[in-house]
Amino acid sequence: MRAEAPHPGTGRFLVLGLGCERGTLPSELLDLSLVALARLGAAPETVAFVATLDVRAEEPAMHAVARYFSVPLVTFPAARLEAETPRLANPSDIVFAHTGCHGVAEAAALAQAGQGGRLVAEKTKSAHATVAIAESFQPLAAVSSLRDSAPSHTDSSRERA
Repeated sequence: MRAEAPHPGTGRFLVLGLGCERGTLPSELLDLSLVALARLGAAPETVAFVATLDVRAEEPAMHAVARYFSVPLVTFPAARLEAETPRLANPSDIVFAHTGCHGVAEAAALAQAGQGGRLVAEKTKSAHATVAIAESFQPLAAVSSLRDSAPSHTDSSRERA
């Protein structure tokens, strides 16, 4: 499958869902993200958001990936990610024990992609990080105003390295 660049008229875009251990090197998370996109056949410009668990909001690796793609970092509380469990390809009791949700990367990607979103790349792991990719056809404005539990946005593209 080859992903195309986001189309403003159709709202088609990709979301990188990320998870990592505290202190993960930015290079590890970025390399894993690029490998996942390459396996999908997707160009970096197809990424519209980077999404993760809110407790990882201050991780330098998360901000580095968002800066690399020049997209917002969006975070969700564990309860919101847990609501995505029925749509996860790889739910994990171990992840739940540590985070309060059965998945971080897949759940974050799906949460930001919205109800019509779907996983196009299941969770891929490295030593200290995970990445999953979801696709959405929602207008970007609709994603920015999600209903019941609005995500937290950080514009990493405006931060200095």
